[in-house]
Amino acid sequence: MAETIIDKIWKKHIVKEIPNGPTILYIDRHLIHEVTSPQAFSSLKTRGLKVFRPEKTFATCDHNVPTTNQDRPIQDPSSAVPVDELRENTYNHGIKYFPLGDPGNGIVHVIGPEQGIVLCGQTIVCGDSHTATHGAFGNIAFGIGTSEVEMVFATQCLMQSKPKQLKIEVTGDLKSNVSAKDVILYIISKLGTSGGTGYFIEYCGDTFEKMNMEQRMTICNMSIEMGARGGIIAPDEITFNYLKGRKFTPKGEEWNMALEYWKTLKTDIDATFDMSYSFNGNDIEPMITYGTNPGMGIPISSRIPETAVGQDKNSFSKALEYMDFKSGDSLLGKKIDYVFLGSCTNGRIEDFRTFANIVNGRKKSPNIVAWLVPGSKEVEKNIEKEGIGDILRNAGFEIRQPGCSACLAMNSDKIPSGKYAVSTSNRNFEGRQGIGARTILAGAAVAAATTITGVITDPRTFLM
Repeated sequence: MAETIIDKIWKKHIVKEIPNGPTILYIDRHLIHEVTSPQAFSSLKTRGLKVFRPEKTFATCDHNVPTTNQDRPIQDPSSAVPVDELRENTYNHGIKYFPLGDPGNGIVHVIGPEQGIVLCGQTIVCGDSHTATHGAFGNIAFGIGTSEVEMVFATQCLMQSKPKQLKIEVTGDLKSNVSAKDVILYIISKLGTSGGTGYFIEYCGDTFEKMNMEQRMTICNMSIEMGARGGIIAPDEITFNYLKGRKFTPKGEEWNMALEYWKTLKTDIDATFDMSYSFNGNDIEPMITYGTNPGMGIPISSRIPETAVGQDKNSFSKALEYMDFKSGDSLLGKKIDYVFLGSCTNGRIEDFRTFANIVNGRKKSPNIVAWLVPGSKEVEKNIEKEGIGDILRNAGFEIRQPGCSACLAMNSDKIPSGKYAVSTSNRNFEGRQGIGARTILAGAAVAAATTITGVITDPRTFLM
């Protein structure tokens, strides 16, 4: 019987199938951070349990951490306490931890692939919805709740019902300055924020095949923003070349054996899906959002429509009222206060290269507050190694230290109420970046062009 890549991985990880119930799945990698793990550790302690397989769990601090002065104690107790608890809990249970300042520290969904912790054909979970990122390597990767974090700690297994499967195919070359972020915002604008609900998505087609791993991670990262459980892209030579030689990847004969298995991870030609969509990559322009969910997106040259896919009239009107926009408005030329480059969606070296390519030889607009935040210490190191740091500083920018930063208002990097921010992160919900903050999602190229002009700008204008 023909199988999808999801079928193949799922089947390999079944511990037990419960009649008329969920499946008990073995979990290969458990990633944790300081926000969703303390309660699970506390519950383990109450029950007198230890982590069953600590070598399968990897930890970092990212959500609460400041992105300046990381060599000093964290001043905010609400941030310092969970970070301290993570350090203590990982020590007590023998879990590998990447603390602040460690060369392996960074956002959990950035360091997993960088360190070679995340491989191919695995089941990967984390108490964070954007765990879907790791599907870019051909994995079943998804976010879990705190009670499930505890279950994985105690058993290295989870009870899960197998989701339906959705195929999204994109073919054709992308236009200049159109990024993976634009591709996924385009797809979400077409399907809506509930278009993937109940599904696991496989992305296929030559548009994705031509993307590097950083770009593929951006695609899978935002699968959750259309309601999907996760997203997956079949591994190939691009994947294998990215992983080879990383710290935690297999070496020698173990690598060869792993590679032999990974090459089987692809959907059979005659496999069927529960639903499928096809798009032409050449139709996609640089995208921006105008509302309060990622599905409210438009090509940067378009105007705000009368409604959005899957959104009723009242919620649509409420979103425009919050943003102080109107249907028919063009966002080109809209004055912006803040620009954020970073997050587990767009805080990788690829994003800093794109940003620097546009600002090179230019100067930051004085009305823009720009937060450029590497996704990891590794990205921070490569920014300097490649000379990107000099380009950015010469243009008037400061490079901050790794962390989730302004993606969410859980640290000191908050957008003030009423201010507009062009953000390369994944969510533009009300208050996501700070109480009353108005978030416009975009890719690194749009963010860079906007920092130069001080207003929302089509990055393609710099090519003319």
